[in-house]
Amino acid sequence: MEHVPPPAEELARLDRELAELDARRAQLLTRRTWLLAALRPPVPTAAPGWNPSGWGAPPGAPAQPWGQVPKQPSAPRSAQNVLLTLGGLLLAVAAVAFTLVSWGSMAIGGRSAVLAAVTLGAMAAPAVLLRRGLAATAEALAALALVLTLLDVYAVHAVAAPDTGGLGFTAVASAVLAALWTAYGLALGKLRLPLPAAVVLAQWPLLFWAWAAGAPALVVGWALLATAVLDGAIALWGKGAGVRVTACVGGSAMGFSALMVGLALSTTTSGPLGAAGPGALLLAAAAAALAGAWRAPRGFARTGGVVAGLAAVAAVGGAPAAALPEGWRVLAYLLCGLALAGAVRAGVPRDAARGVLAASAAVVAGSLAWALPPLAAVLLGPVTLLSDVWAGSPEGFRSALGSTLPWSELAAAPLTLALVAGLLGSAYRWWPSVVRITAPLAARDEAPEEAGMPGAARTAPPAAGAPWYAAGGAGARRRPSGAALRGAAGAGAVALGWGALLLAGVVLDVPYAVAVAGETALVGGLLALAVRSAGSGRSASAVPVIALLGAVAGAVGVAVLSLASEVASYTVFGALAVLFAGAAVRAVAEVPRAVFAVAAVVWGTVLTGFAGRSLDLAPHESAPLMLLAPALTVLLGARLRRNPVALPVELAGALGALVAVGLAVSDAPFLALVLALCGVLAAGAAVRSERRPVAGYLAAALFVLATWVRLAASEVSFPEAYTLPVTVPALVVGVLRRRGDREVSSWTAYGPGLAATLLPSLAVAWTDPDWLRPLLLGVAALVITLLGARYRLQALLLLGGAVLALDGLHELAPYVVQVAGALPRWLPPALAGLLLLVVGATYEQRLRDARRLRDALGRMR
Repeated sequence: MEHVPPPAEELARLDRELAELDARRAQLLTRRTWLLAALRPPVPTAAPGWNPSGWGAPPGAPAQPWGQVPKQPSAPRSAQNVLLTLGGLLLAVAAVAFTLVSWGSMAIGGRSAVLAAVTLGAMAAPAVLLRRGLAATAEALAALALVLTLLDVYAVHAVAAPDTGGLGFTAVASAVLAALWTAYGLALGKLRLPLPAAVVLAQWPLLFWAWAAGAPALVVGWALLATAVLDGAIALWGKGAGVRVTACVGGSAMGFSALMVGLALSTTTSGPLGAAGPGALLLAAAAAALAGAWRAPRGFARTGGVVAGLAAVAAVGGAPAAALPEGWRVLAYLLCGLALAGAVRAGVPRDAARGVLAASAAVVAGSLAWALPPLAAVLLGPVTLLSDVWAGSPEGFRSALGSTLPWSELAAAPLTLALVAGLLGSAYRWWPSVVRITAPLAARDEAPEEAGMPGAARTAPPAAGAPWYAAGGAGARRRPSGAALRGAAGAGAVALGWGALLLAGVVLDVPYAVAVAGETALVGGLLALAVRSAGSGRSASAVPVIALLGAVAGAVGVAVLSLASEVASYTVFGALAVLFAGAAVRAVAEVPRAVFAVAAVVWGTVLTGFAGRSLDLAPHESAPLMLLAPALTVLLGARLRRNPVALPVELAGALGALVAVGLAVSDAPFLALVLALCGVLAAGAAVRSERRPVAGYLAAALFVLATWVRLAASEVSFPEAYTLPVTVPALVVGVLRRRGDREVSSWTAYGPGLAATLLPSLAVAWTDPDWLRPLLLGVAALVITLLGARYRLQALLLLGGAVLALDGLHELAPYVVQVAGALPRWLPPALAGLLLLVVGATYEQRLRDARRLRDALGRMR
């Protein structure tokens, strides 16, 4: 016999056990802390008086926790910088005001003496201040000296050389000032402002000289490029981060401007000879960018490689492009872009070579983007045929599209797509060779210390079982696998090859029949490729997916294209139904099989609709013909049974049946016929046990709905004469069913029979001005509700109660309207608010009542 202690004793025992667990947990945590301290590597010995974990902490004091910066007494540098900045600005303003206002009232000697004295004093003072350790004050005076030198240049031009051209004088002055401030910055190496200022001043001499000389745009481009090269040299070998950053910004701006000048000249030239000059400029820019990428760090090297590759393509492709017609120039640039792939074996550093390959990919992407609009026109153009089905076969493919694109100027589009598709297909076919060639570029990046970055921590390899993102630190990313890249190449080859063949037909303007037959054959080829690739077991699953999507898209396109001719429509839709059905039979994977089977059902359904149009039947008259395909899906579902493809096929057939119902809505007798036929199909599907729970109820609902529609179409004013002969036998059958099996739901036994009479009678009662029908209906609903409550039958209670409530609402509605009209307008909102307050105050009780009602209804049968 098991002993159960009293509650007080058991509670005391639980408290003791919890206390013991807490004590044990504290011991384990203390031991864990000691073990972590023992395993932590010792901190390197730092300089005396400096503690890396607790700055300035005495020996034996607790270390400063990681991630918390100790508070240190800060020097009042911010206030000092503000005072120095304001002082420098005031002096600069005073100098400008003196030069502009008071300059003319002094003689030439006084002017020279004042400017020379102030400028020399401002430039000499920083040297003295630096020796005394006043670096911030020296920087402020150096900035003032910079402004004064600019004012000196302005004064010299205004007084000593007023007739000199502004652009030429600016070029000379900027060169002199750049040299002066370079020497000044090198002499006073502790100042941070002079050398970046010299770099900024060095941007303008060549550019202003070219403008002053009235040089052509090509010479201006060379001046910009020379300045960019100078900036690149300063960025690589300059002194200080400020100088390098300034040079990088200036070089980027000047180099981009030079490239834009060369590209504009190359694309607007009149012939190959005219493109030689801009090509030389672009080629020199490419060489300069590649030379910079050779020595630059990793990120800048890749950027330099991209710039070099794009400039080389524009330079080399400019001459042949100028000799070709407008629509063929893209091929010249595409071929040059593809030739950039030779950088893999050209001895170029890895990061720069990656940038060059990225430039090649950008050129290819740009070429494809140029060819996509005509391809979109081919795919979407046949939509215009939907407004006039079977109007007659067009003369050619272009007239069927209805597009206004200049197809003669887009002749290179299919060749562009075909060329890229061929290269991608070759890469997919000989993928091991591609991997071997690109192996130097695919190698992993070196650790920071190995890459020449001393002091950086090496990245530890991930522990066994660690997730992929644990490798390489927080910023590591998973690289795509070789199988995925190969699959992407194959998928791209399939998509682009399909697009190239479509565009070829439009460019050649083949006859309409040839275009329809060719697109249908393309669909068949894509289906075969999808089935073969999916069944080959290869890991590159992108190829069958793209083939499947292309087959579906191509089928939709050729189906719409065939609507121009009746013969073409029957031929194409029949061929598509056969092709997709064959693909569904041959496919191995479940998803492709389902897609193929559903598509075949769709094409077959449309074919039955064509039959009605060929027989000159009205839409509602052709609705029964549309049920042929759903009937076949029911039979096919019975054959497939629990096959995963059965459900999608039957749902596609149900969609066709829904379309048939929509066509028959305009005519009530045909709608009743279509609903009854749909009920027959649902009943046929309900024969199978796995479809019975849904199809059985659906069949009953469709039969009842068909009866109601038929009665309404016949303008029957007493539906009970037709519904009661159905209700009484149905209820008798329900009673017998319940006697044999008490677990049968009341909805199954009595629901269809009661609904067959109650719902049509309720619909008629709401439009009946007499009082007898609502009275009889209310009495019958009351009796049914009481029987449901007495025998705990859910169907009787809910159906009878709902009909009784709606019938009563119909009878009381006129009086409610009269009362509402007589009441003040503020009373209904007040009553509603009071009701909400009552419900809110008793919310918990109402919620419990609702739950009890739900449970009571749930216990009913």
